[in-house]
Amino acid sequence: MPKKRYLPEEIVAKLRQVDVLLGQGRQLGEAVKSIGVTDTTYHRWRNEYGGLKLDQVKRLKEVEAENARLRRAVSDLTRDKMILSEALRGKP
Repeated sequence: MPKKRYLPEEIVAKLRQVDVLLGQGRQLGEAVKSIGVTDTTYHRWRNEYGGLKLDQVKRLKEVEAENARLRRAVSDLTRDKMILSEALRGKP
């Protein structure tokens, strides 16, 4: 079975759907199966997205992308600094 990537908005909707099913008295395993994911996936999603609203999820993803971009920039600058310091050490 091919893996499907869910959008954060879809994940939040599926988590809310499980909450509704649990409120109706269904068992957790049964509710998780009804949304089409495994127990492990459900718990991983619950740890990452539990209690978040859609706008908060969108903001979280934006902040994570910005963080990754800034990490790359710092890494590039650190590499450039190391190259320049190596070049200066080589000159008398």
